[in-house]
Amino acid sequence: MNILVTGAKGQLGSELKKLHHLLEKYHFIFADFEELDITNEEIVRDFFRYNKINYCINCAAYTAVDKAEGEADKAELINAKAVRLLAEQCASQSATLIHISTDYVFDGRSYTPYTEVDMANPINIYGKTKLFGEQMALSKNPKTIVIRTSWLYSTFGNNFVKTMLRLAEAKPSLSVVADQIGTPTYAEDLARTILQIINTSSAHFGIYHYSNEGVASWYDFAHAIFQIKKLNINLIPIKTEAYPTPAKRPAYSILDKTKIKETFGLTIPHWGESLEKCLKSL
Repeated sequence: MNILVTGAKGQLGSELKKLHHLLEKYHFIFADFEELDITNEEIVRDFFRYNKINYCINCAAYTAVDKAEGEADKAELINAKAVRLLAEQCASQSATLIHISTDYVFDGRSYTPYTEVDMANPINIYGKTKLFGEQMALSKNPKTIVIRTSWLYSTFGNNFVKTMLRLAEAKPSLSVVADQIGTPTYAEDLARTILQIINTSSAHFGIYHYSNEGVASWYDFAHAIFQIKKLNINLIPIKTEAYPTPAKRPAYSILDKTKIKETFGLTIPHWGESLEKCLKSL
């Protein structure tokens, strides 16, 4: 039984590589852009022709939210068109596609956690291309699980946690947005969940939401990082308009995780608990 992991050098791909021993009966194929260009139809087709794939975990994505505003074609190529290619090839082998998506498919105008049946309405190019990718995955392969997640961080790659720690070394004072509300998600927790889903061998396809438990603003997230690391930083809460960016962000993007917890019997840790675990590993 073969599991293909695309985007293998990213945060989630790296966590899956670290934990893949938990599924001993499966053979993992970890592929990043150098090993498998998922935007090239011929390369993708040939790869699947020579490799029998049972599961494909698509962690590959164009995630530069602000840059995407000026690189819409590139974002769409990676976040949607490449997903179509993977979904079609998975369908040809009756393989399950587990595709990772984002809370940014929502516009942030809700006041209650978003469920899987709430209407998506992205407000930036990144969110639009990710939504398109979901649609491609679900329409091209009936055996697809889409997992929307939020505010991903890890000991691997670049992320908010590492950025805050780097800035704290250089500056005594930092301003962080306090009016965007969501939930930080430790990529290791998401990786464990994906492996648990595969281990159940269930046929519960469709869209699921996953983040850690709890609620935070970016300011709360930064405050917790510095508190855990015992760093004395003058942290200033600011409004979104005081920190303009090329791409709009949803003001509220908390995900309701009831469906994934009940379907796969999950217990999800609180974001604060997982943040402590991550910071101890850094």
